[in-house]
Amino acid sequence: MKKKNILWLYLFLFATLTDIAFIIELKQDLRFYSKPLILLGLIGYFYRITKPISSTLLAKSILGALIFSLIGDILLLWDHLFIYGIGAFLLAHICYIIGFKVAQKAPESILNVNFVKTFFINLPIYFLAAFTFYMINPNLGVLKIPVIVYIIVIVSMLTTARERFGKCNTASFWQVFIGACLFFISDGFIALDRFYQPIPDAGIIIMGTYAIAQLMIVMGIRSHIIQPTLK
Repeated sequence: MKKKNILWLYLFLFATLTDIAFIIELKQDLRFYSKPLILLGLIGYFYRITKPISSTLLAKSILGALIFSLIGDILLLWDHLFIYGIGAFLLAHICYIIGFKVAQKAPESILNVNFVKTFFINLPIYFLAAFTFYMINPNLGVLKIPVIVYIIVIVSMLTTARERFGKCNTASFWQVFIGACLFFISDGFIALDRFYQPIPDAGIIIMGTYAIAQLMIVMGIRSHIIQPTLK
C-alpha cells in the first residue's frame, strides 16, 4: 500500500474520531467541518487504488456510492433536508448493489435460483427491517412512502452482499457483508432515534457503525480487486 494512499485513510480515521468527539462534546456546529471529511478520505483512497481500473463498472459504481454517501452526510447536517439525505443514501445503496453484483463470479441464471431457500436465508434481515418499520411507522407521517422505499433498497443492498457468499474470495465476502450489516444497523438506529424515541448516545453509535461500515465495504472491494478469484 503506497504512502499517499495511506494518507487518505489517516484523514478518514482523524475525521471519524474528531466527528465523534464533537458529538460527545455537543459541538454540532463543528461537525459541518468534520463529518464531510470522513467520506472524503475514503473517496480519495478508493480513487487512488482503483486508478488502473477506473473505467470499469465496479470502480464507477463503488465510487458513485461513496460520493452519494458524502452528499447524504452533508444534507443530514440540516434537519429540514432529511428527505434529501435519504434520497442521496438511497442512490448510494443502489450503486452498492450494482458494485456487489459485479464483484463476484457470474451470477447463476434466475431459472436456477431457489427462491424459497433464499427467502429463509434472508429471513432474519427481513424480520429486523419489518420490526424497525413497525416501531417507527406511527410517527412517519408524510415520510412513510419514502422510508418504505428506502428500507426496501437497503435490505436489497444487504441481501446482495450476503449473496456473494461462495462467489468471491472469503476476505472480500466477509468485509463487504460485515460492512453492509453495520450500515443496516446504523440506519436502524437513525430511524429509531428519530421516529420512535431518543436513544442515549445514538449519535456515537450511528457514526461509529457507519464509518466502520463504509471502511469495511471499501476494503472488501479492494480485496476483490486484488484477488477476484475464489480462495
